[in-house]
Amino acid sequence: METKVVELLLTAEIYNRFEELTEDDIPKEIRKLLYRKNGISRPLVIRQDIAREYAGDIECVKSLPFVDFNEFSKQFKITSFDLSVKWFAKRGVDLIRRNPVLAYYFQNYDSLDISYEEAKRMNKPKHSDREWLKGILTELENNEETAEMLGLVRIYSPEDIRVDFGEVALNEEQAQEFRKIEVALEKRDYLKTIGVIEVGKLLFIGPPGTGKTTTARALSKKLHLPLLEVKLSMITSQYLGETSKNIEKVFEIAKKLNPCLLFIDEFDYVAKTRTSDEHAAVKRAVNTLLKSIDEINLVEDGVVLIAATNHPSLLDSAVWRRFDKIIEFPEPSEKIRRKIFELALSRISGNFDVGELVRLTDGFTGAEIKLVVREAVLNSLLYGSEELTQSLLVQAIENVKNRLNLKSSY
Repeated sequence: METKVVELLLTAEIYNRFEELTEDDIPKEIRKLLYRKNGISRPLVIRQDIAREYAGDIECVKSLPFVDFNEFSKQFKITSFDLSVKWFAKRGVDLIRRNPVLAYYFQNYDSLDISYEEAKRMNKPKHSDREWLKGILTELENNEETAEMLGLVRIYSPEDIRVDFGEVALNEEQAQEFRKIEVALEKRDYLKTIGVIEVGKLLFIGPPGTGKTTTARALSKKLHLPLLEVKLSMITSQYLGETSKNIEKVFEIAKKLNPCLLFIDEFDYVAKTRTSDEHAAVKRAVNTLLKSIDEINLVEDGVVLIAATNHPSLLDSAVWRRFDKIIEFPEPSEKIRRKIFELALSRISGNFDVGELVRLTDGFTGAEIKLVVREAVLNSLLYGSEELTQSLLVQAIENVKNRLNLKSSY
C-alpha cells in the first residue's frame, strides 16, 4: 500500500529535520521496526525490509516521482519533500492524525484539521515497547553491579503482561487512587515545579488471593510502564550484610529502568516490627530499605513504588509513614464477587445464575473464585463440551470449599 510506504518515508524525513521530536513521537508500530542494537538514533533510514514489513507491497511506490530506491543499499529516500507532502496531504489524513511526527508538521499545513497533541496522546510511549526494555536489560547485564541481581528479580514489558486493567475488579476507592497515579505521571513536570515530590508510593495490604499482585501487574500495563517485581524473600541473603546491598541494587535497577513500576511483594519479610534484641544486620537491612524508599519517588525518578503484604501488623510505624496511601484488599464484598464472576465468565458460553454463585461463595477471595471457574471449565472439557453449565460451577464451588476445609484442618 503506497500511502503506508510514503507515511514511513515522511516520518523518517520529518523526524530527521526536527530535533525537538523524540522517539515517543514515532508511532509505536513504526518505532518497533527501527530499533537496533543501540536503540533508535538519527538519521532514520528506511530500508527495503522495513518498508516491506510495515506496508507489504512496496513495488508500487517505486514509480512515484518523489521517491528514490537505491538498488545497491536497498534504501528508500524522498527526493522532493514538498511534492511528497502535497501528495500525502490528499491521501493520508487518517494516517497523519494517528502519527505524532506527521501531525507535528501537518497541523499548520493548509486547512487540514490536525492536532499534534491529540496524536501524541493516542501514541504509546517508547518505554511500553518490548524492544526498548530489551536494550535497557542488555546494559544492565553488561554491568557487573547489576548483572547478578537480574537473576533475583522479574522484569516485564507492559506488552508481556497478560491481565488487562479492565479485567480487575476494584472498588471505587481503589480505582480513584490509581487514577491519581495516572494523572501524576502525566503531570510530573507540574508537580516538580510546585514542589509536590513525594508521590507514587502505595502500600497494598490484605489476605492472600485478594488481587494485590494482579492489580500491580494490571496497573503496570495500563500505565505503559515496565514492571520490576521482587519478592523480599528472594533477595534476603543468608549473609545478612548482602541483603542491604541487594536492596540497594533493586532500587538502582528501578531508577535505570525509569519510568517503571517497582512492585515489592512479601514486604513484611524484612520490614518487620523491630525489636531490641534484633540482629544488627537485620536492622541495617530494614534501615537500608527505609532509606531507599525515602530516596525514590515518581516525580523525580519516574518510579511508581508499590509494596504488598499479607501481614500488615508486622510493619512498624516507620514503615507505614513512607507511603502516600495504604490501599486495602479485603475479602471481596458481594458486589465485587459479582464483578469477578462476570469478568471471569464473560468469554465463556453458557447460561449462568451469577446471583446464586455470589451467594454460595461468601468469604471466597478473588483467587478462589477464579479457581472455581477454572475447575468448572476443565470439567466441562472433560465431558466433551465447551459450554459451561450452572451445575458444573456449583459443583466446582463445593470442591473448592472442601479443599479449603481440608487445608484448615492441618
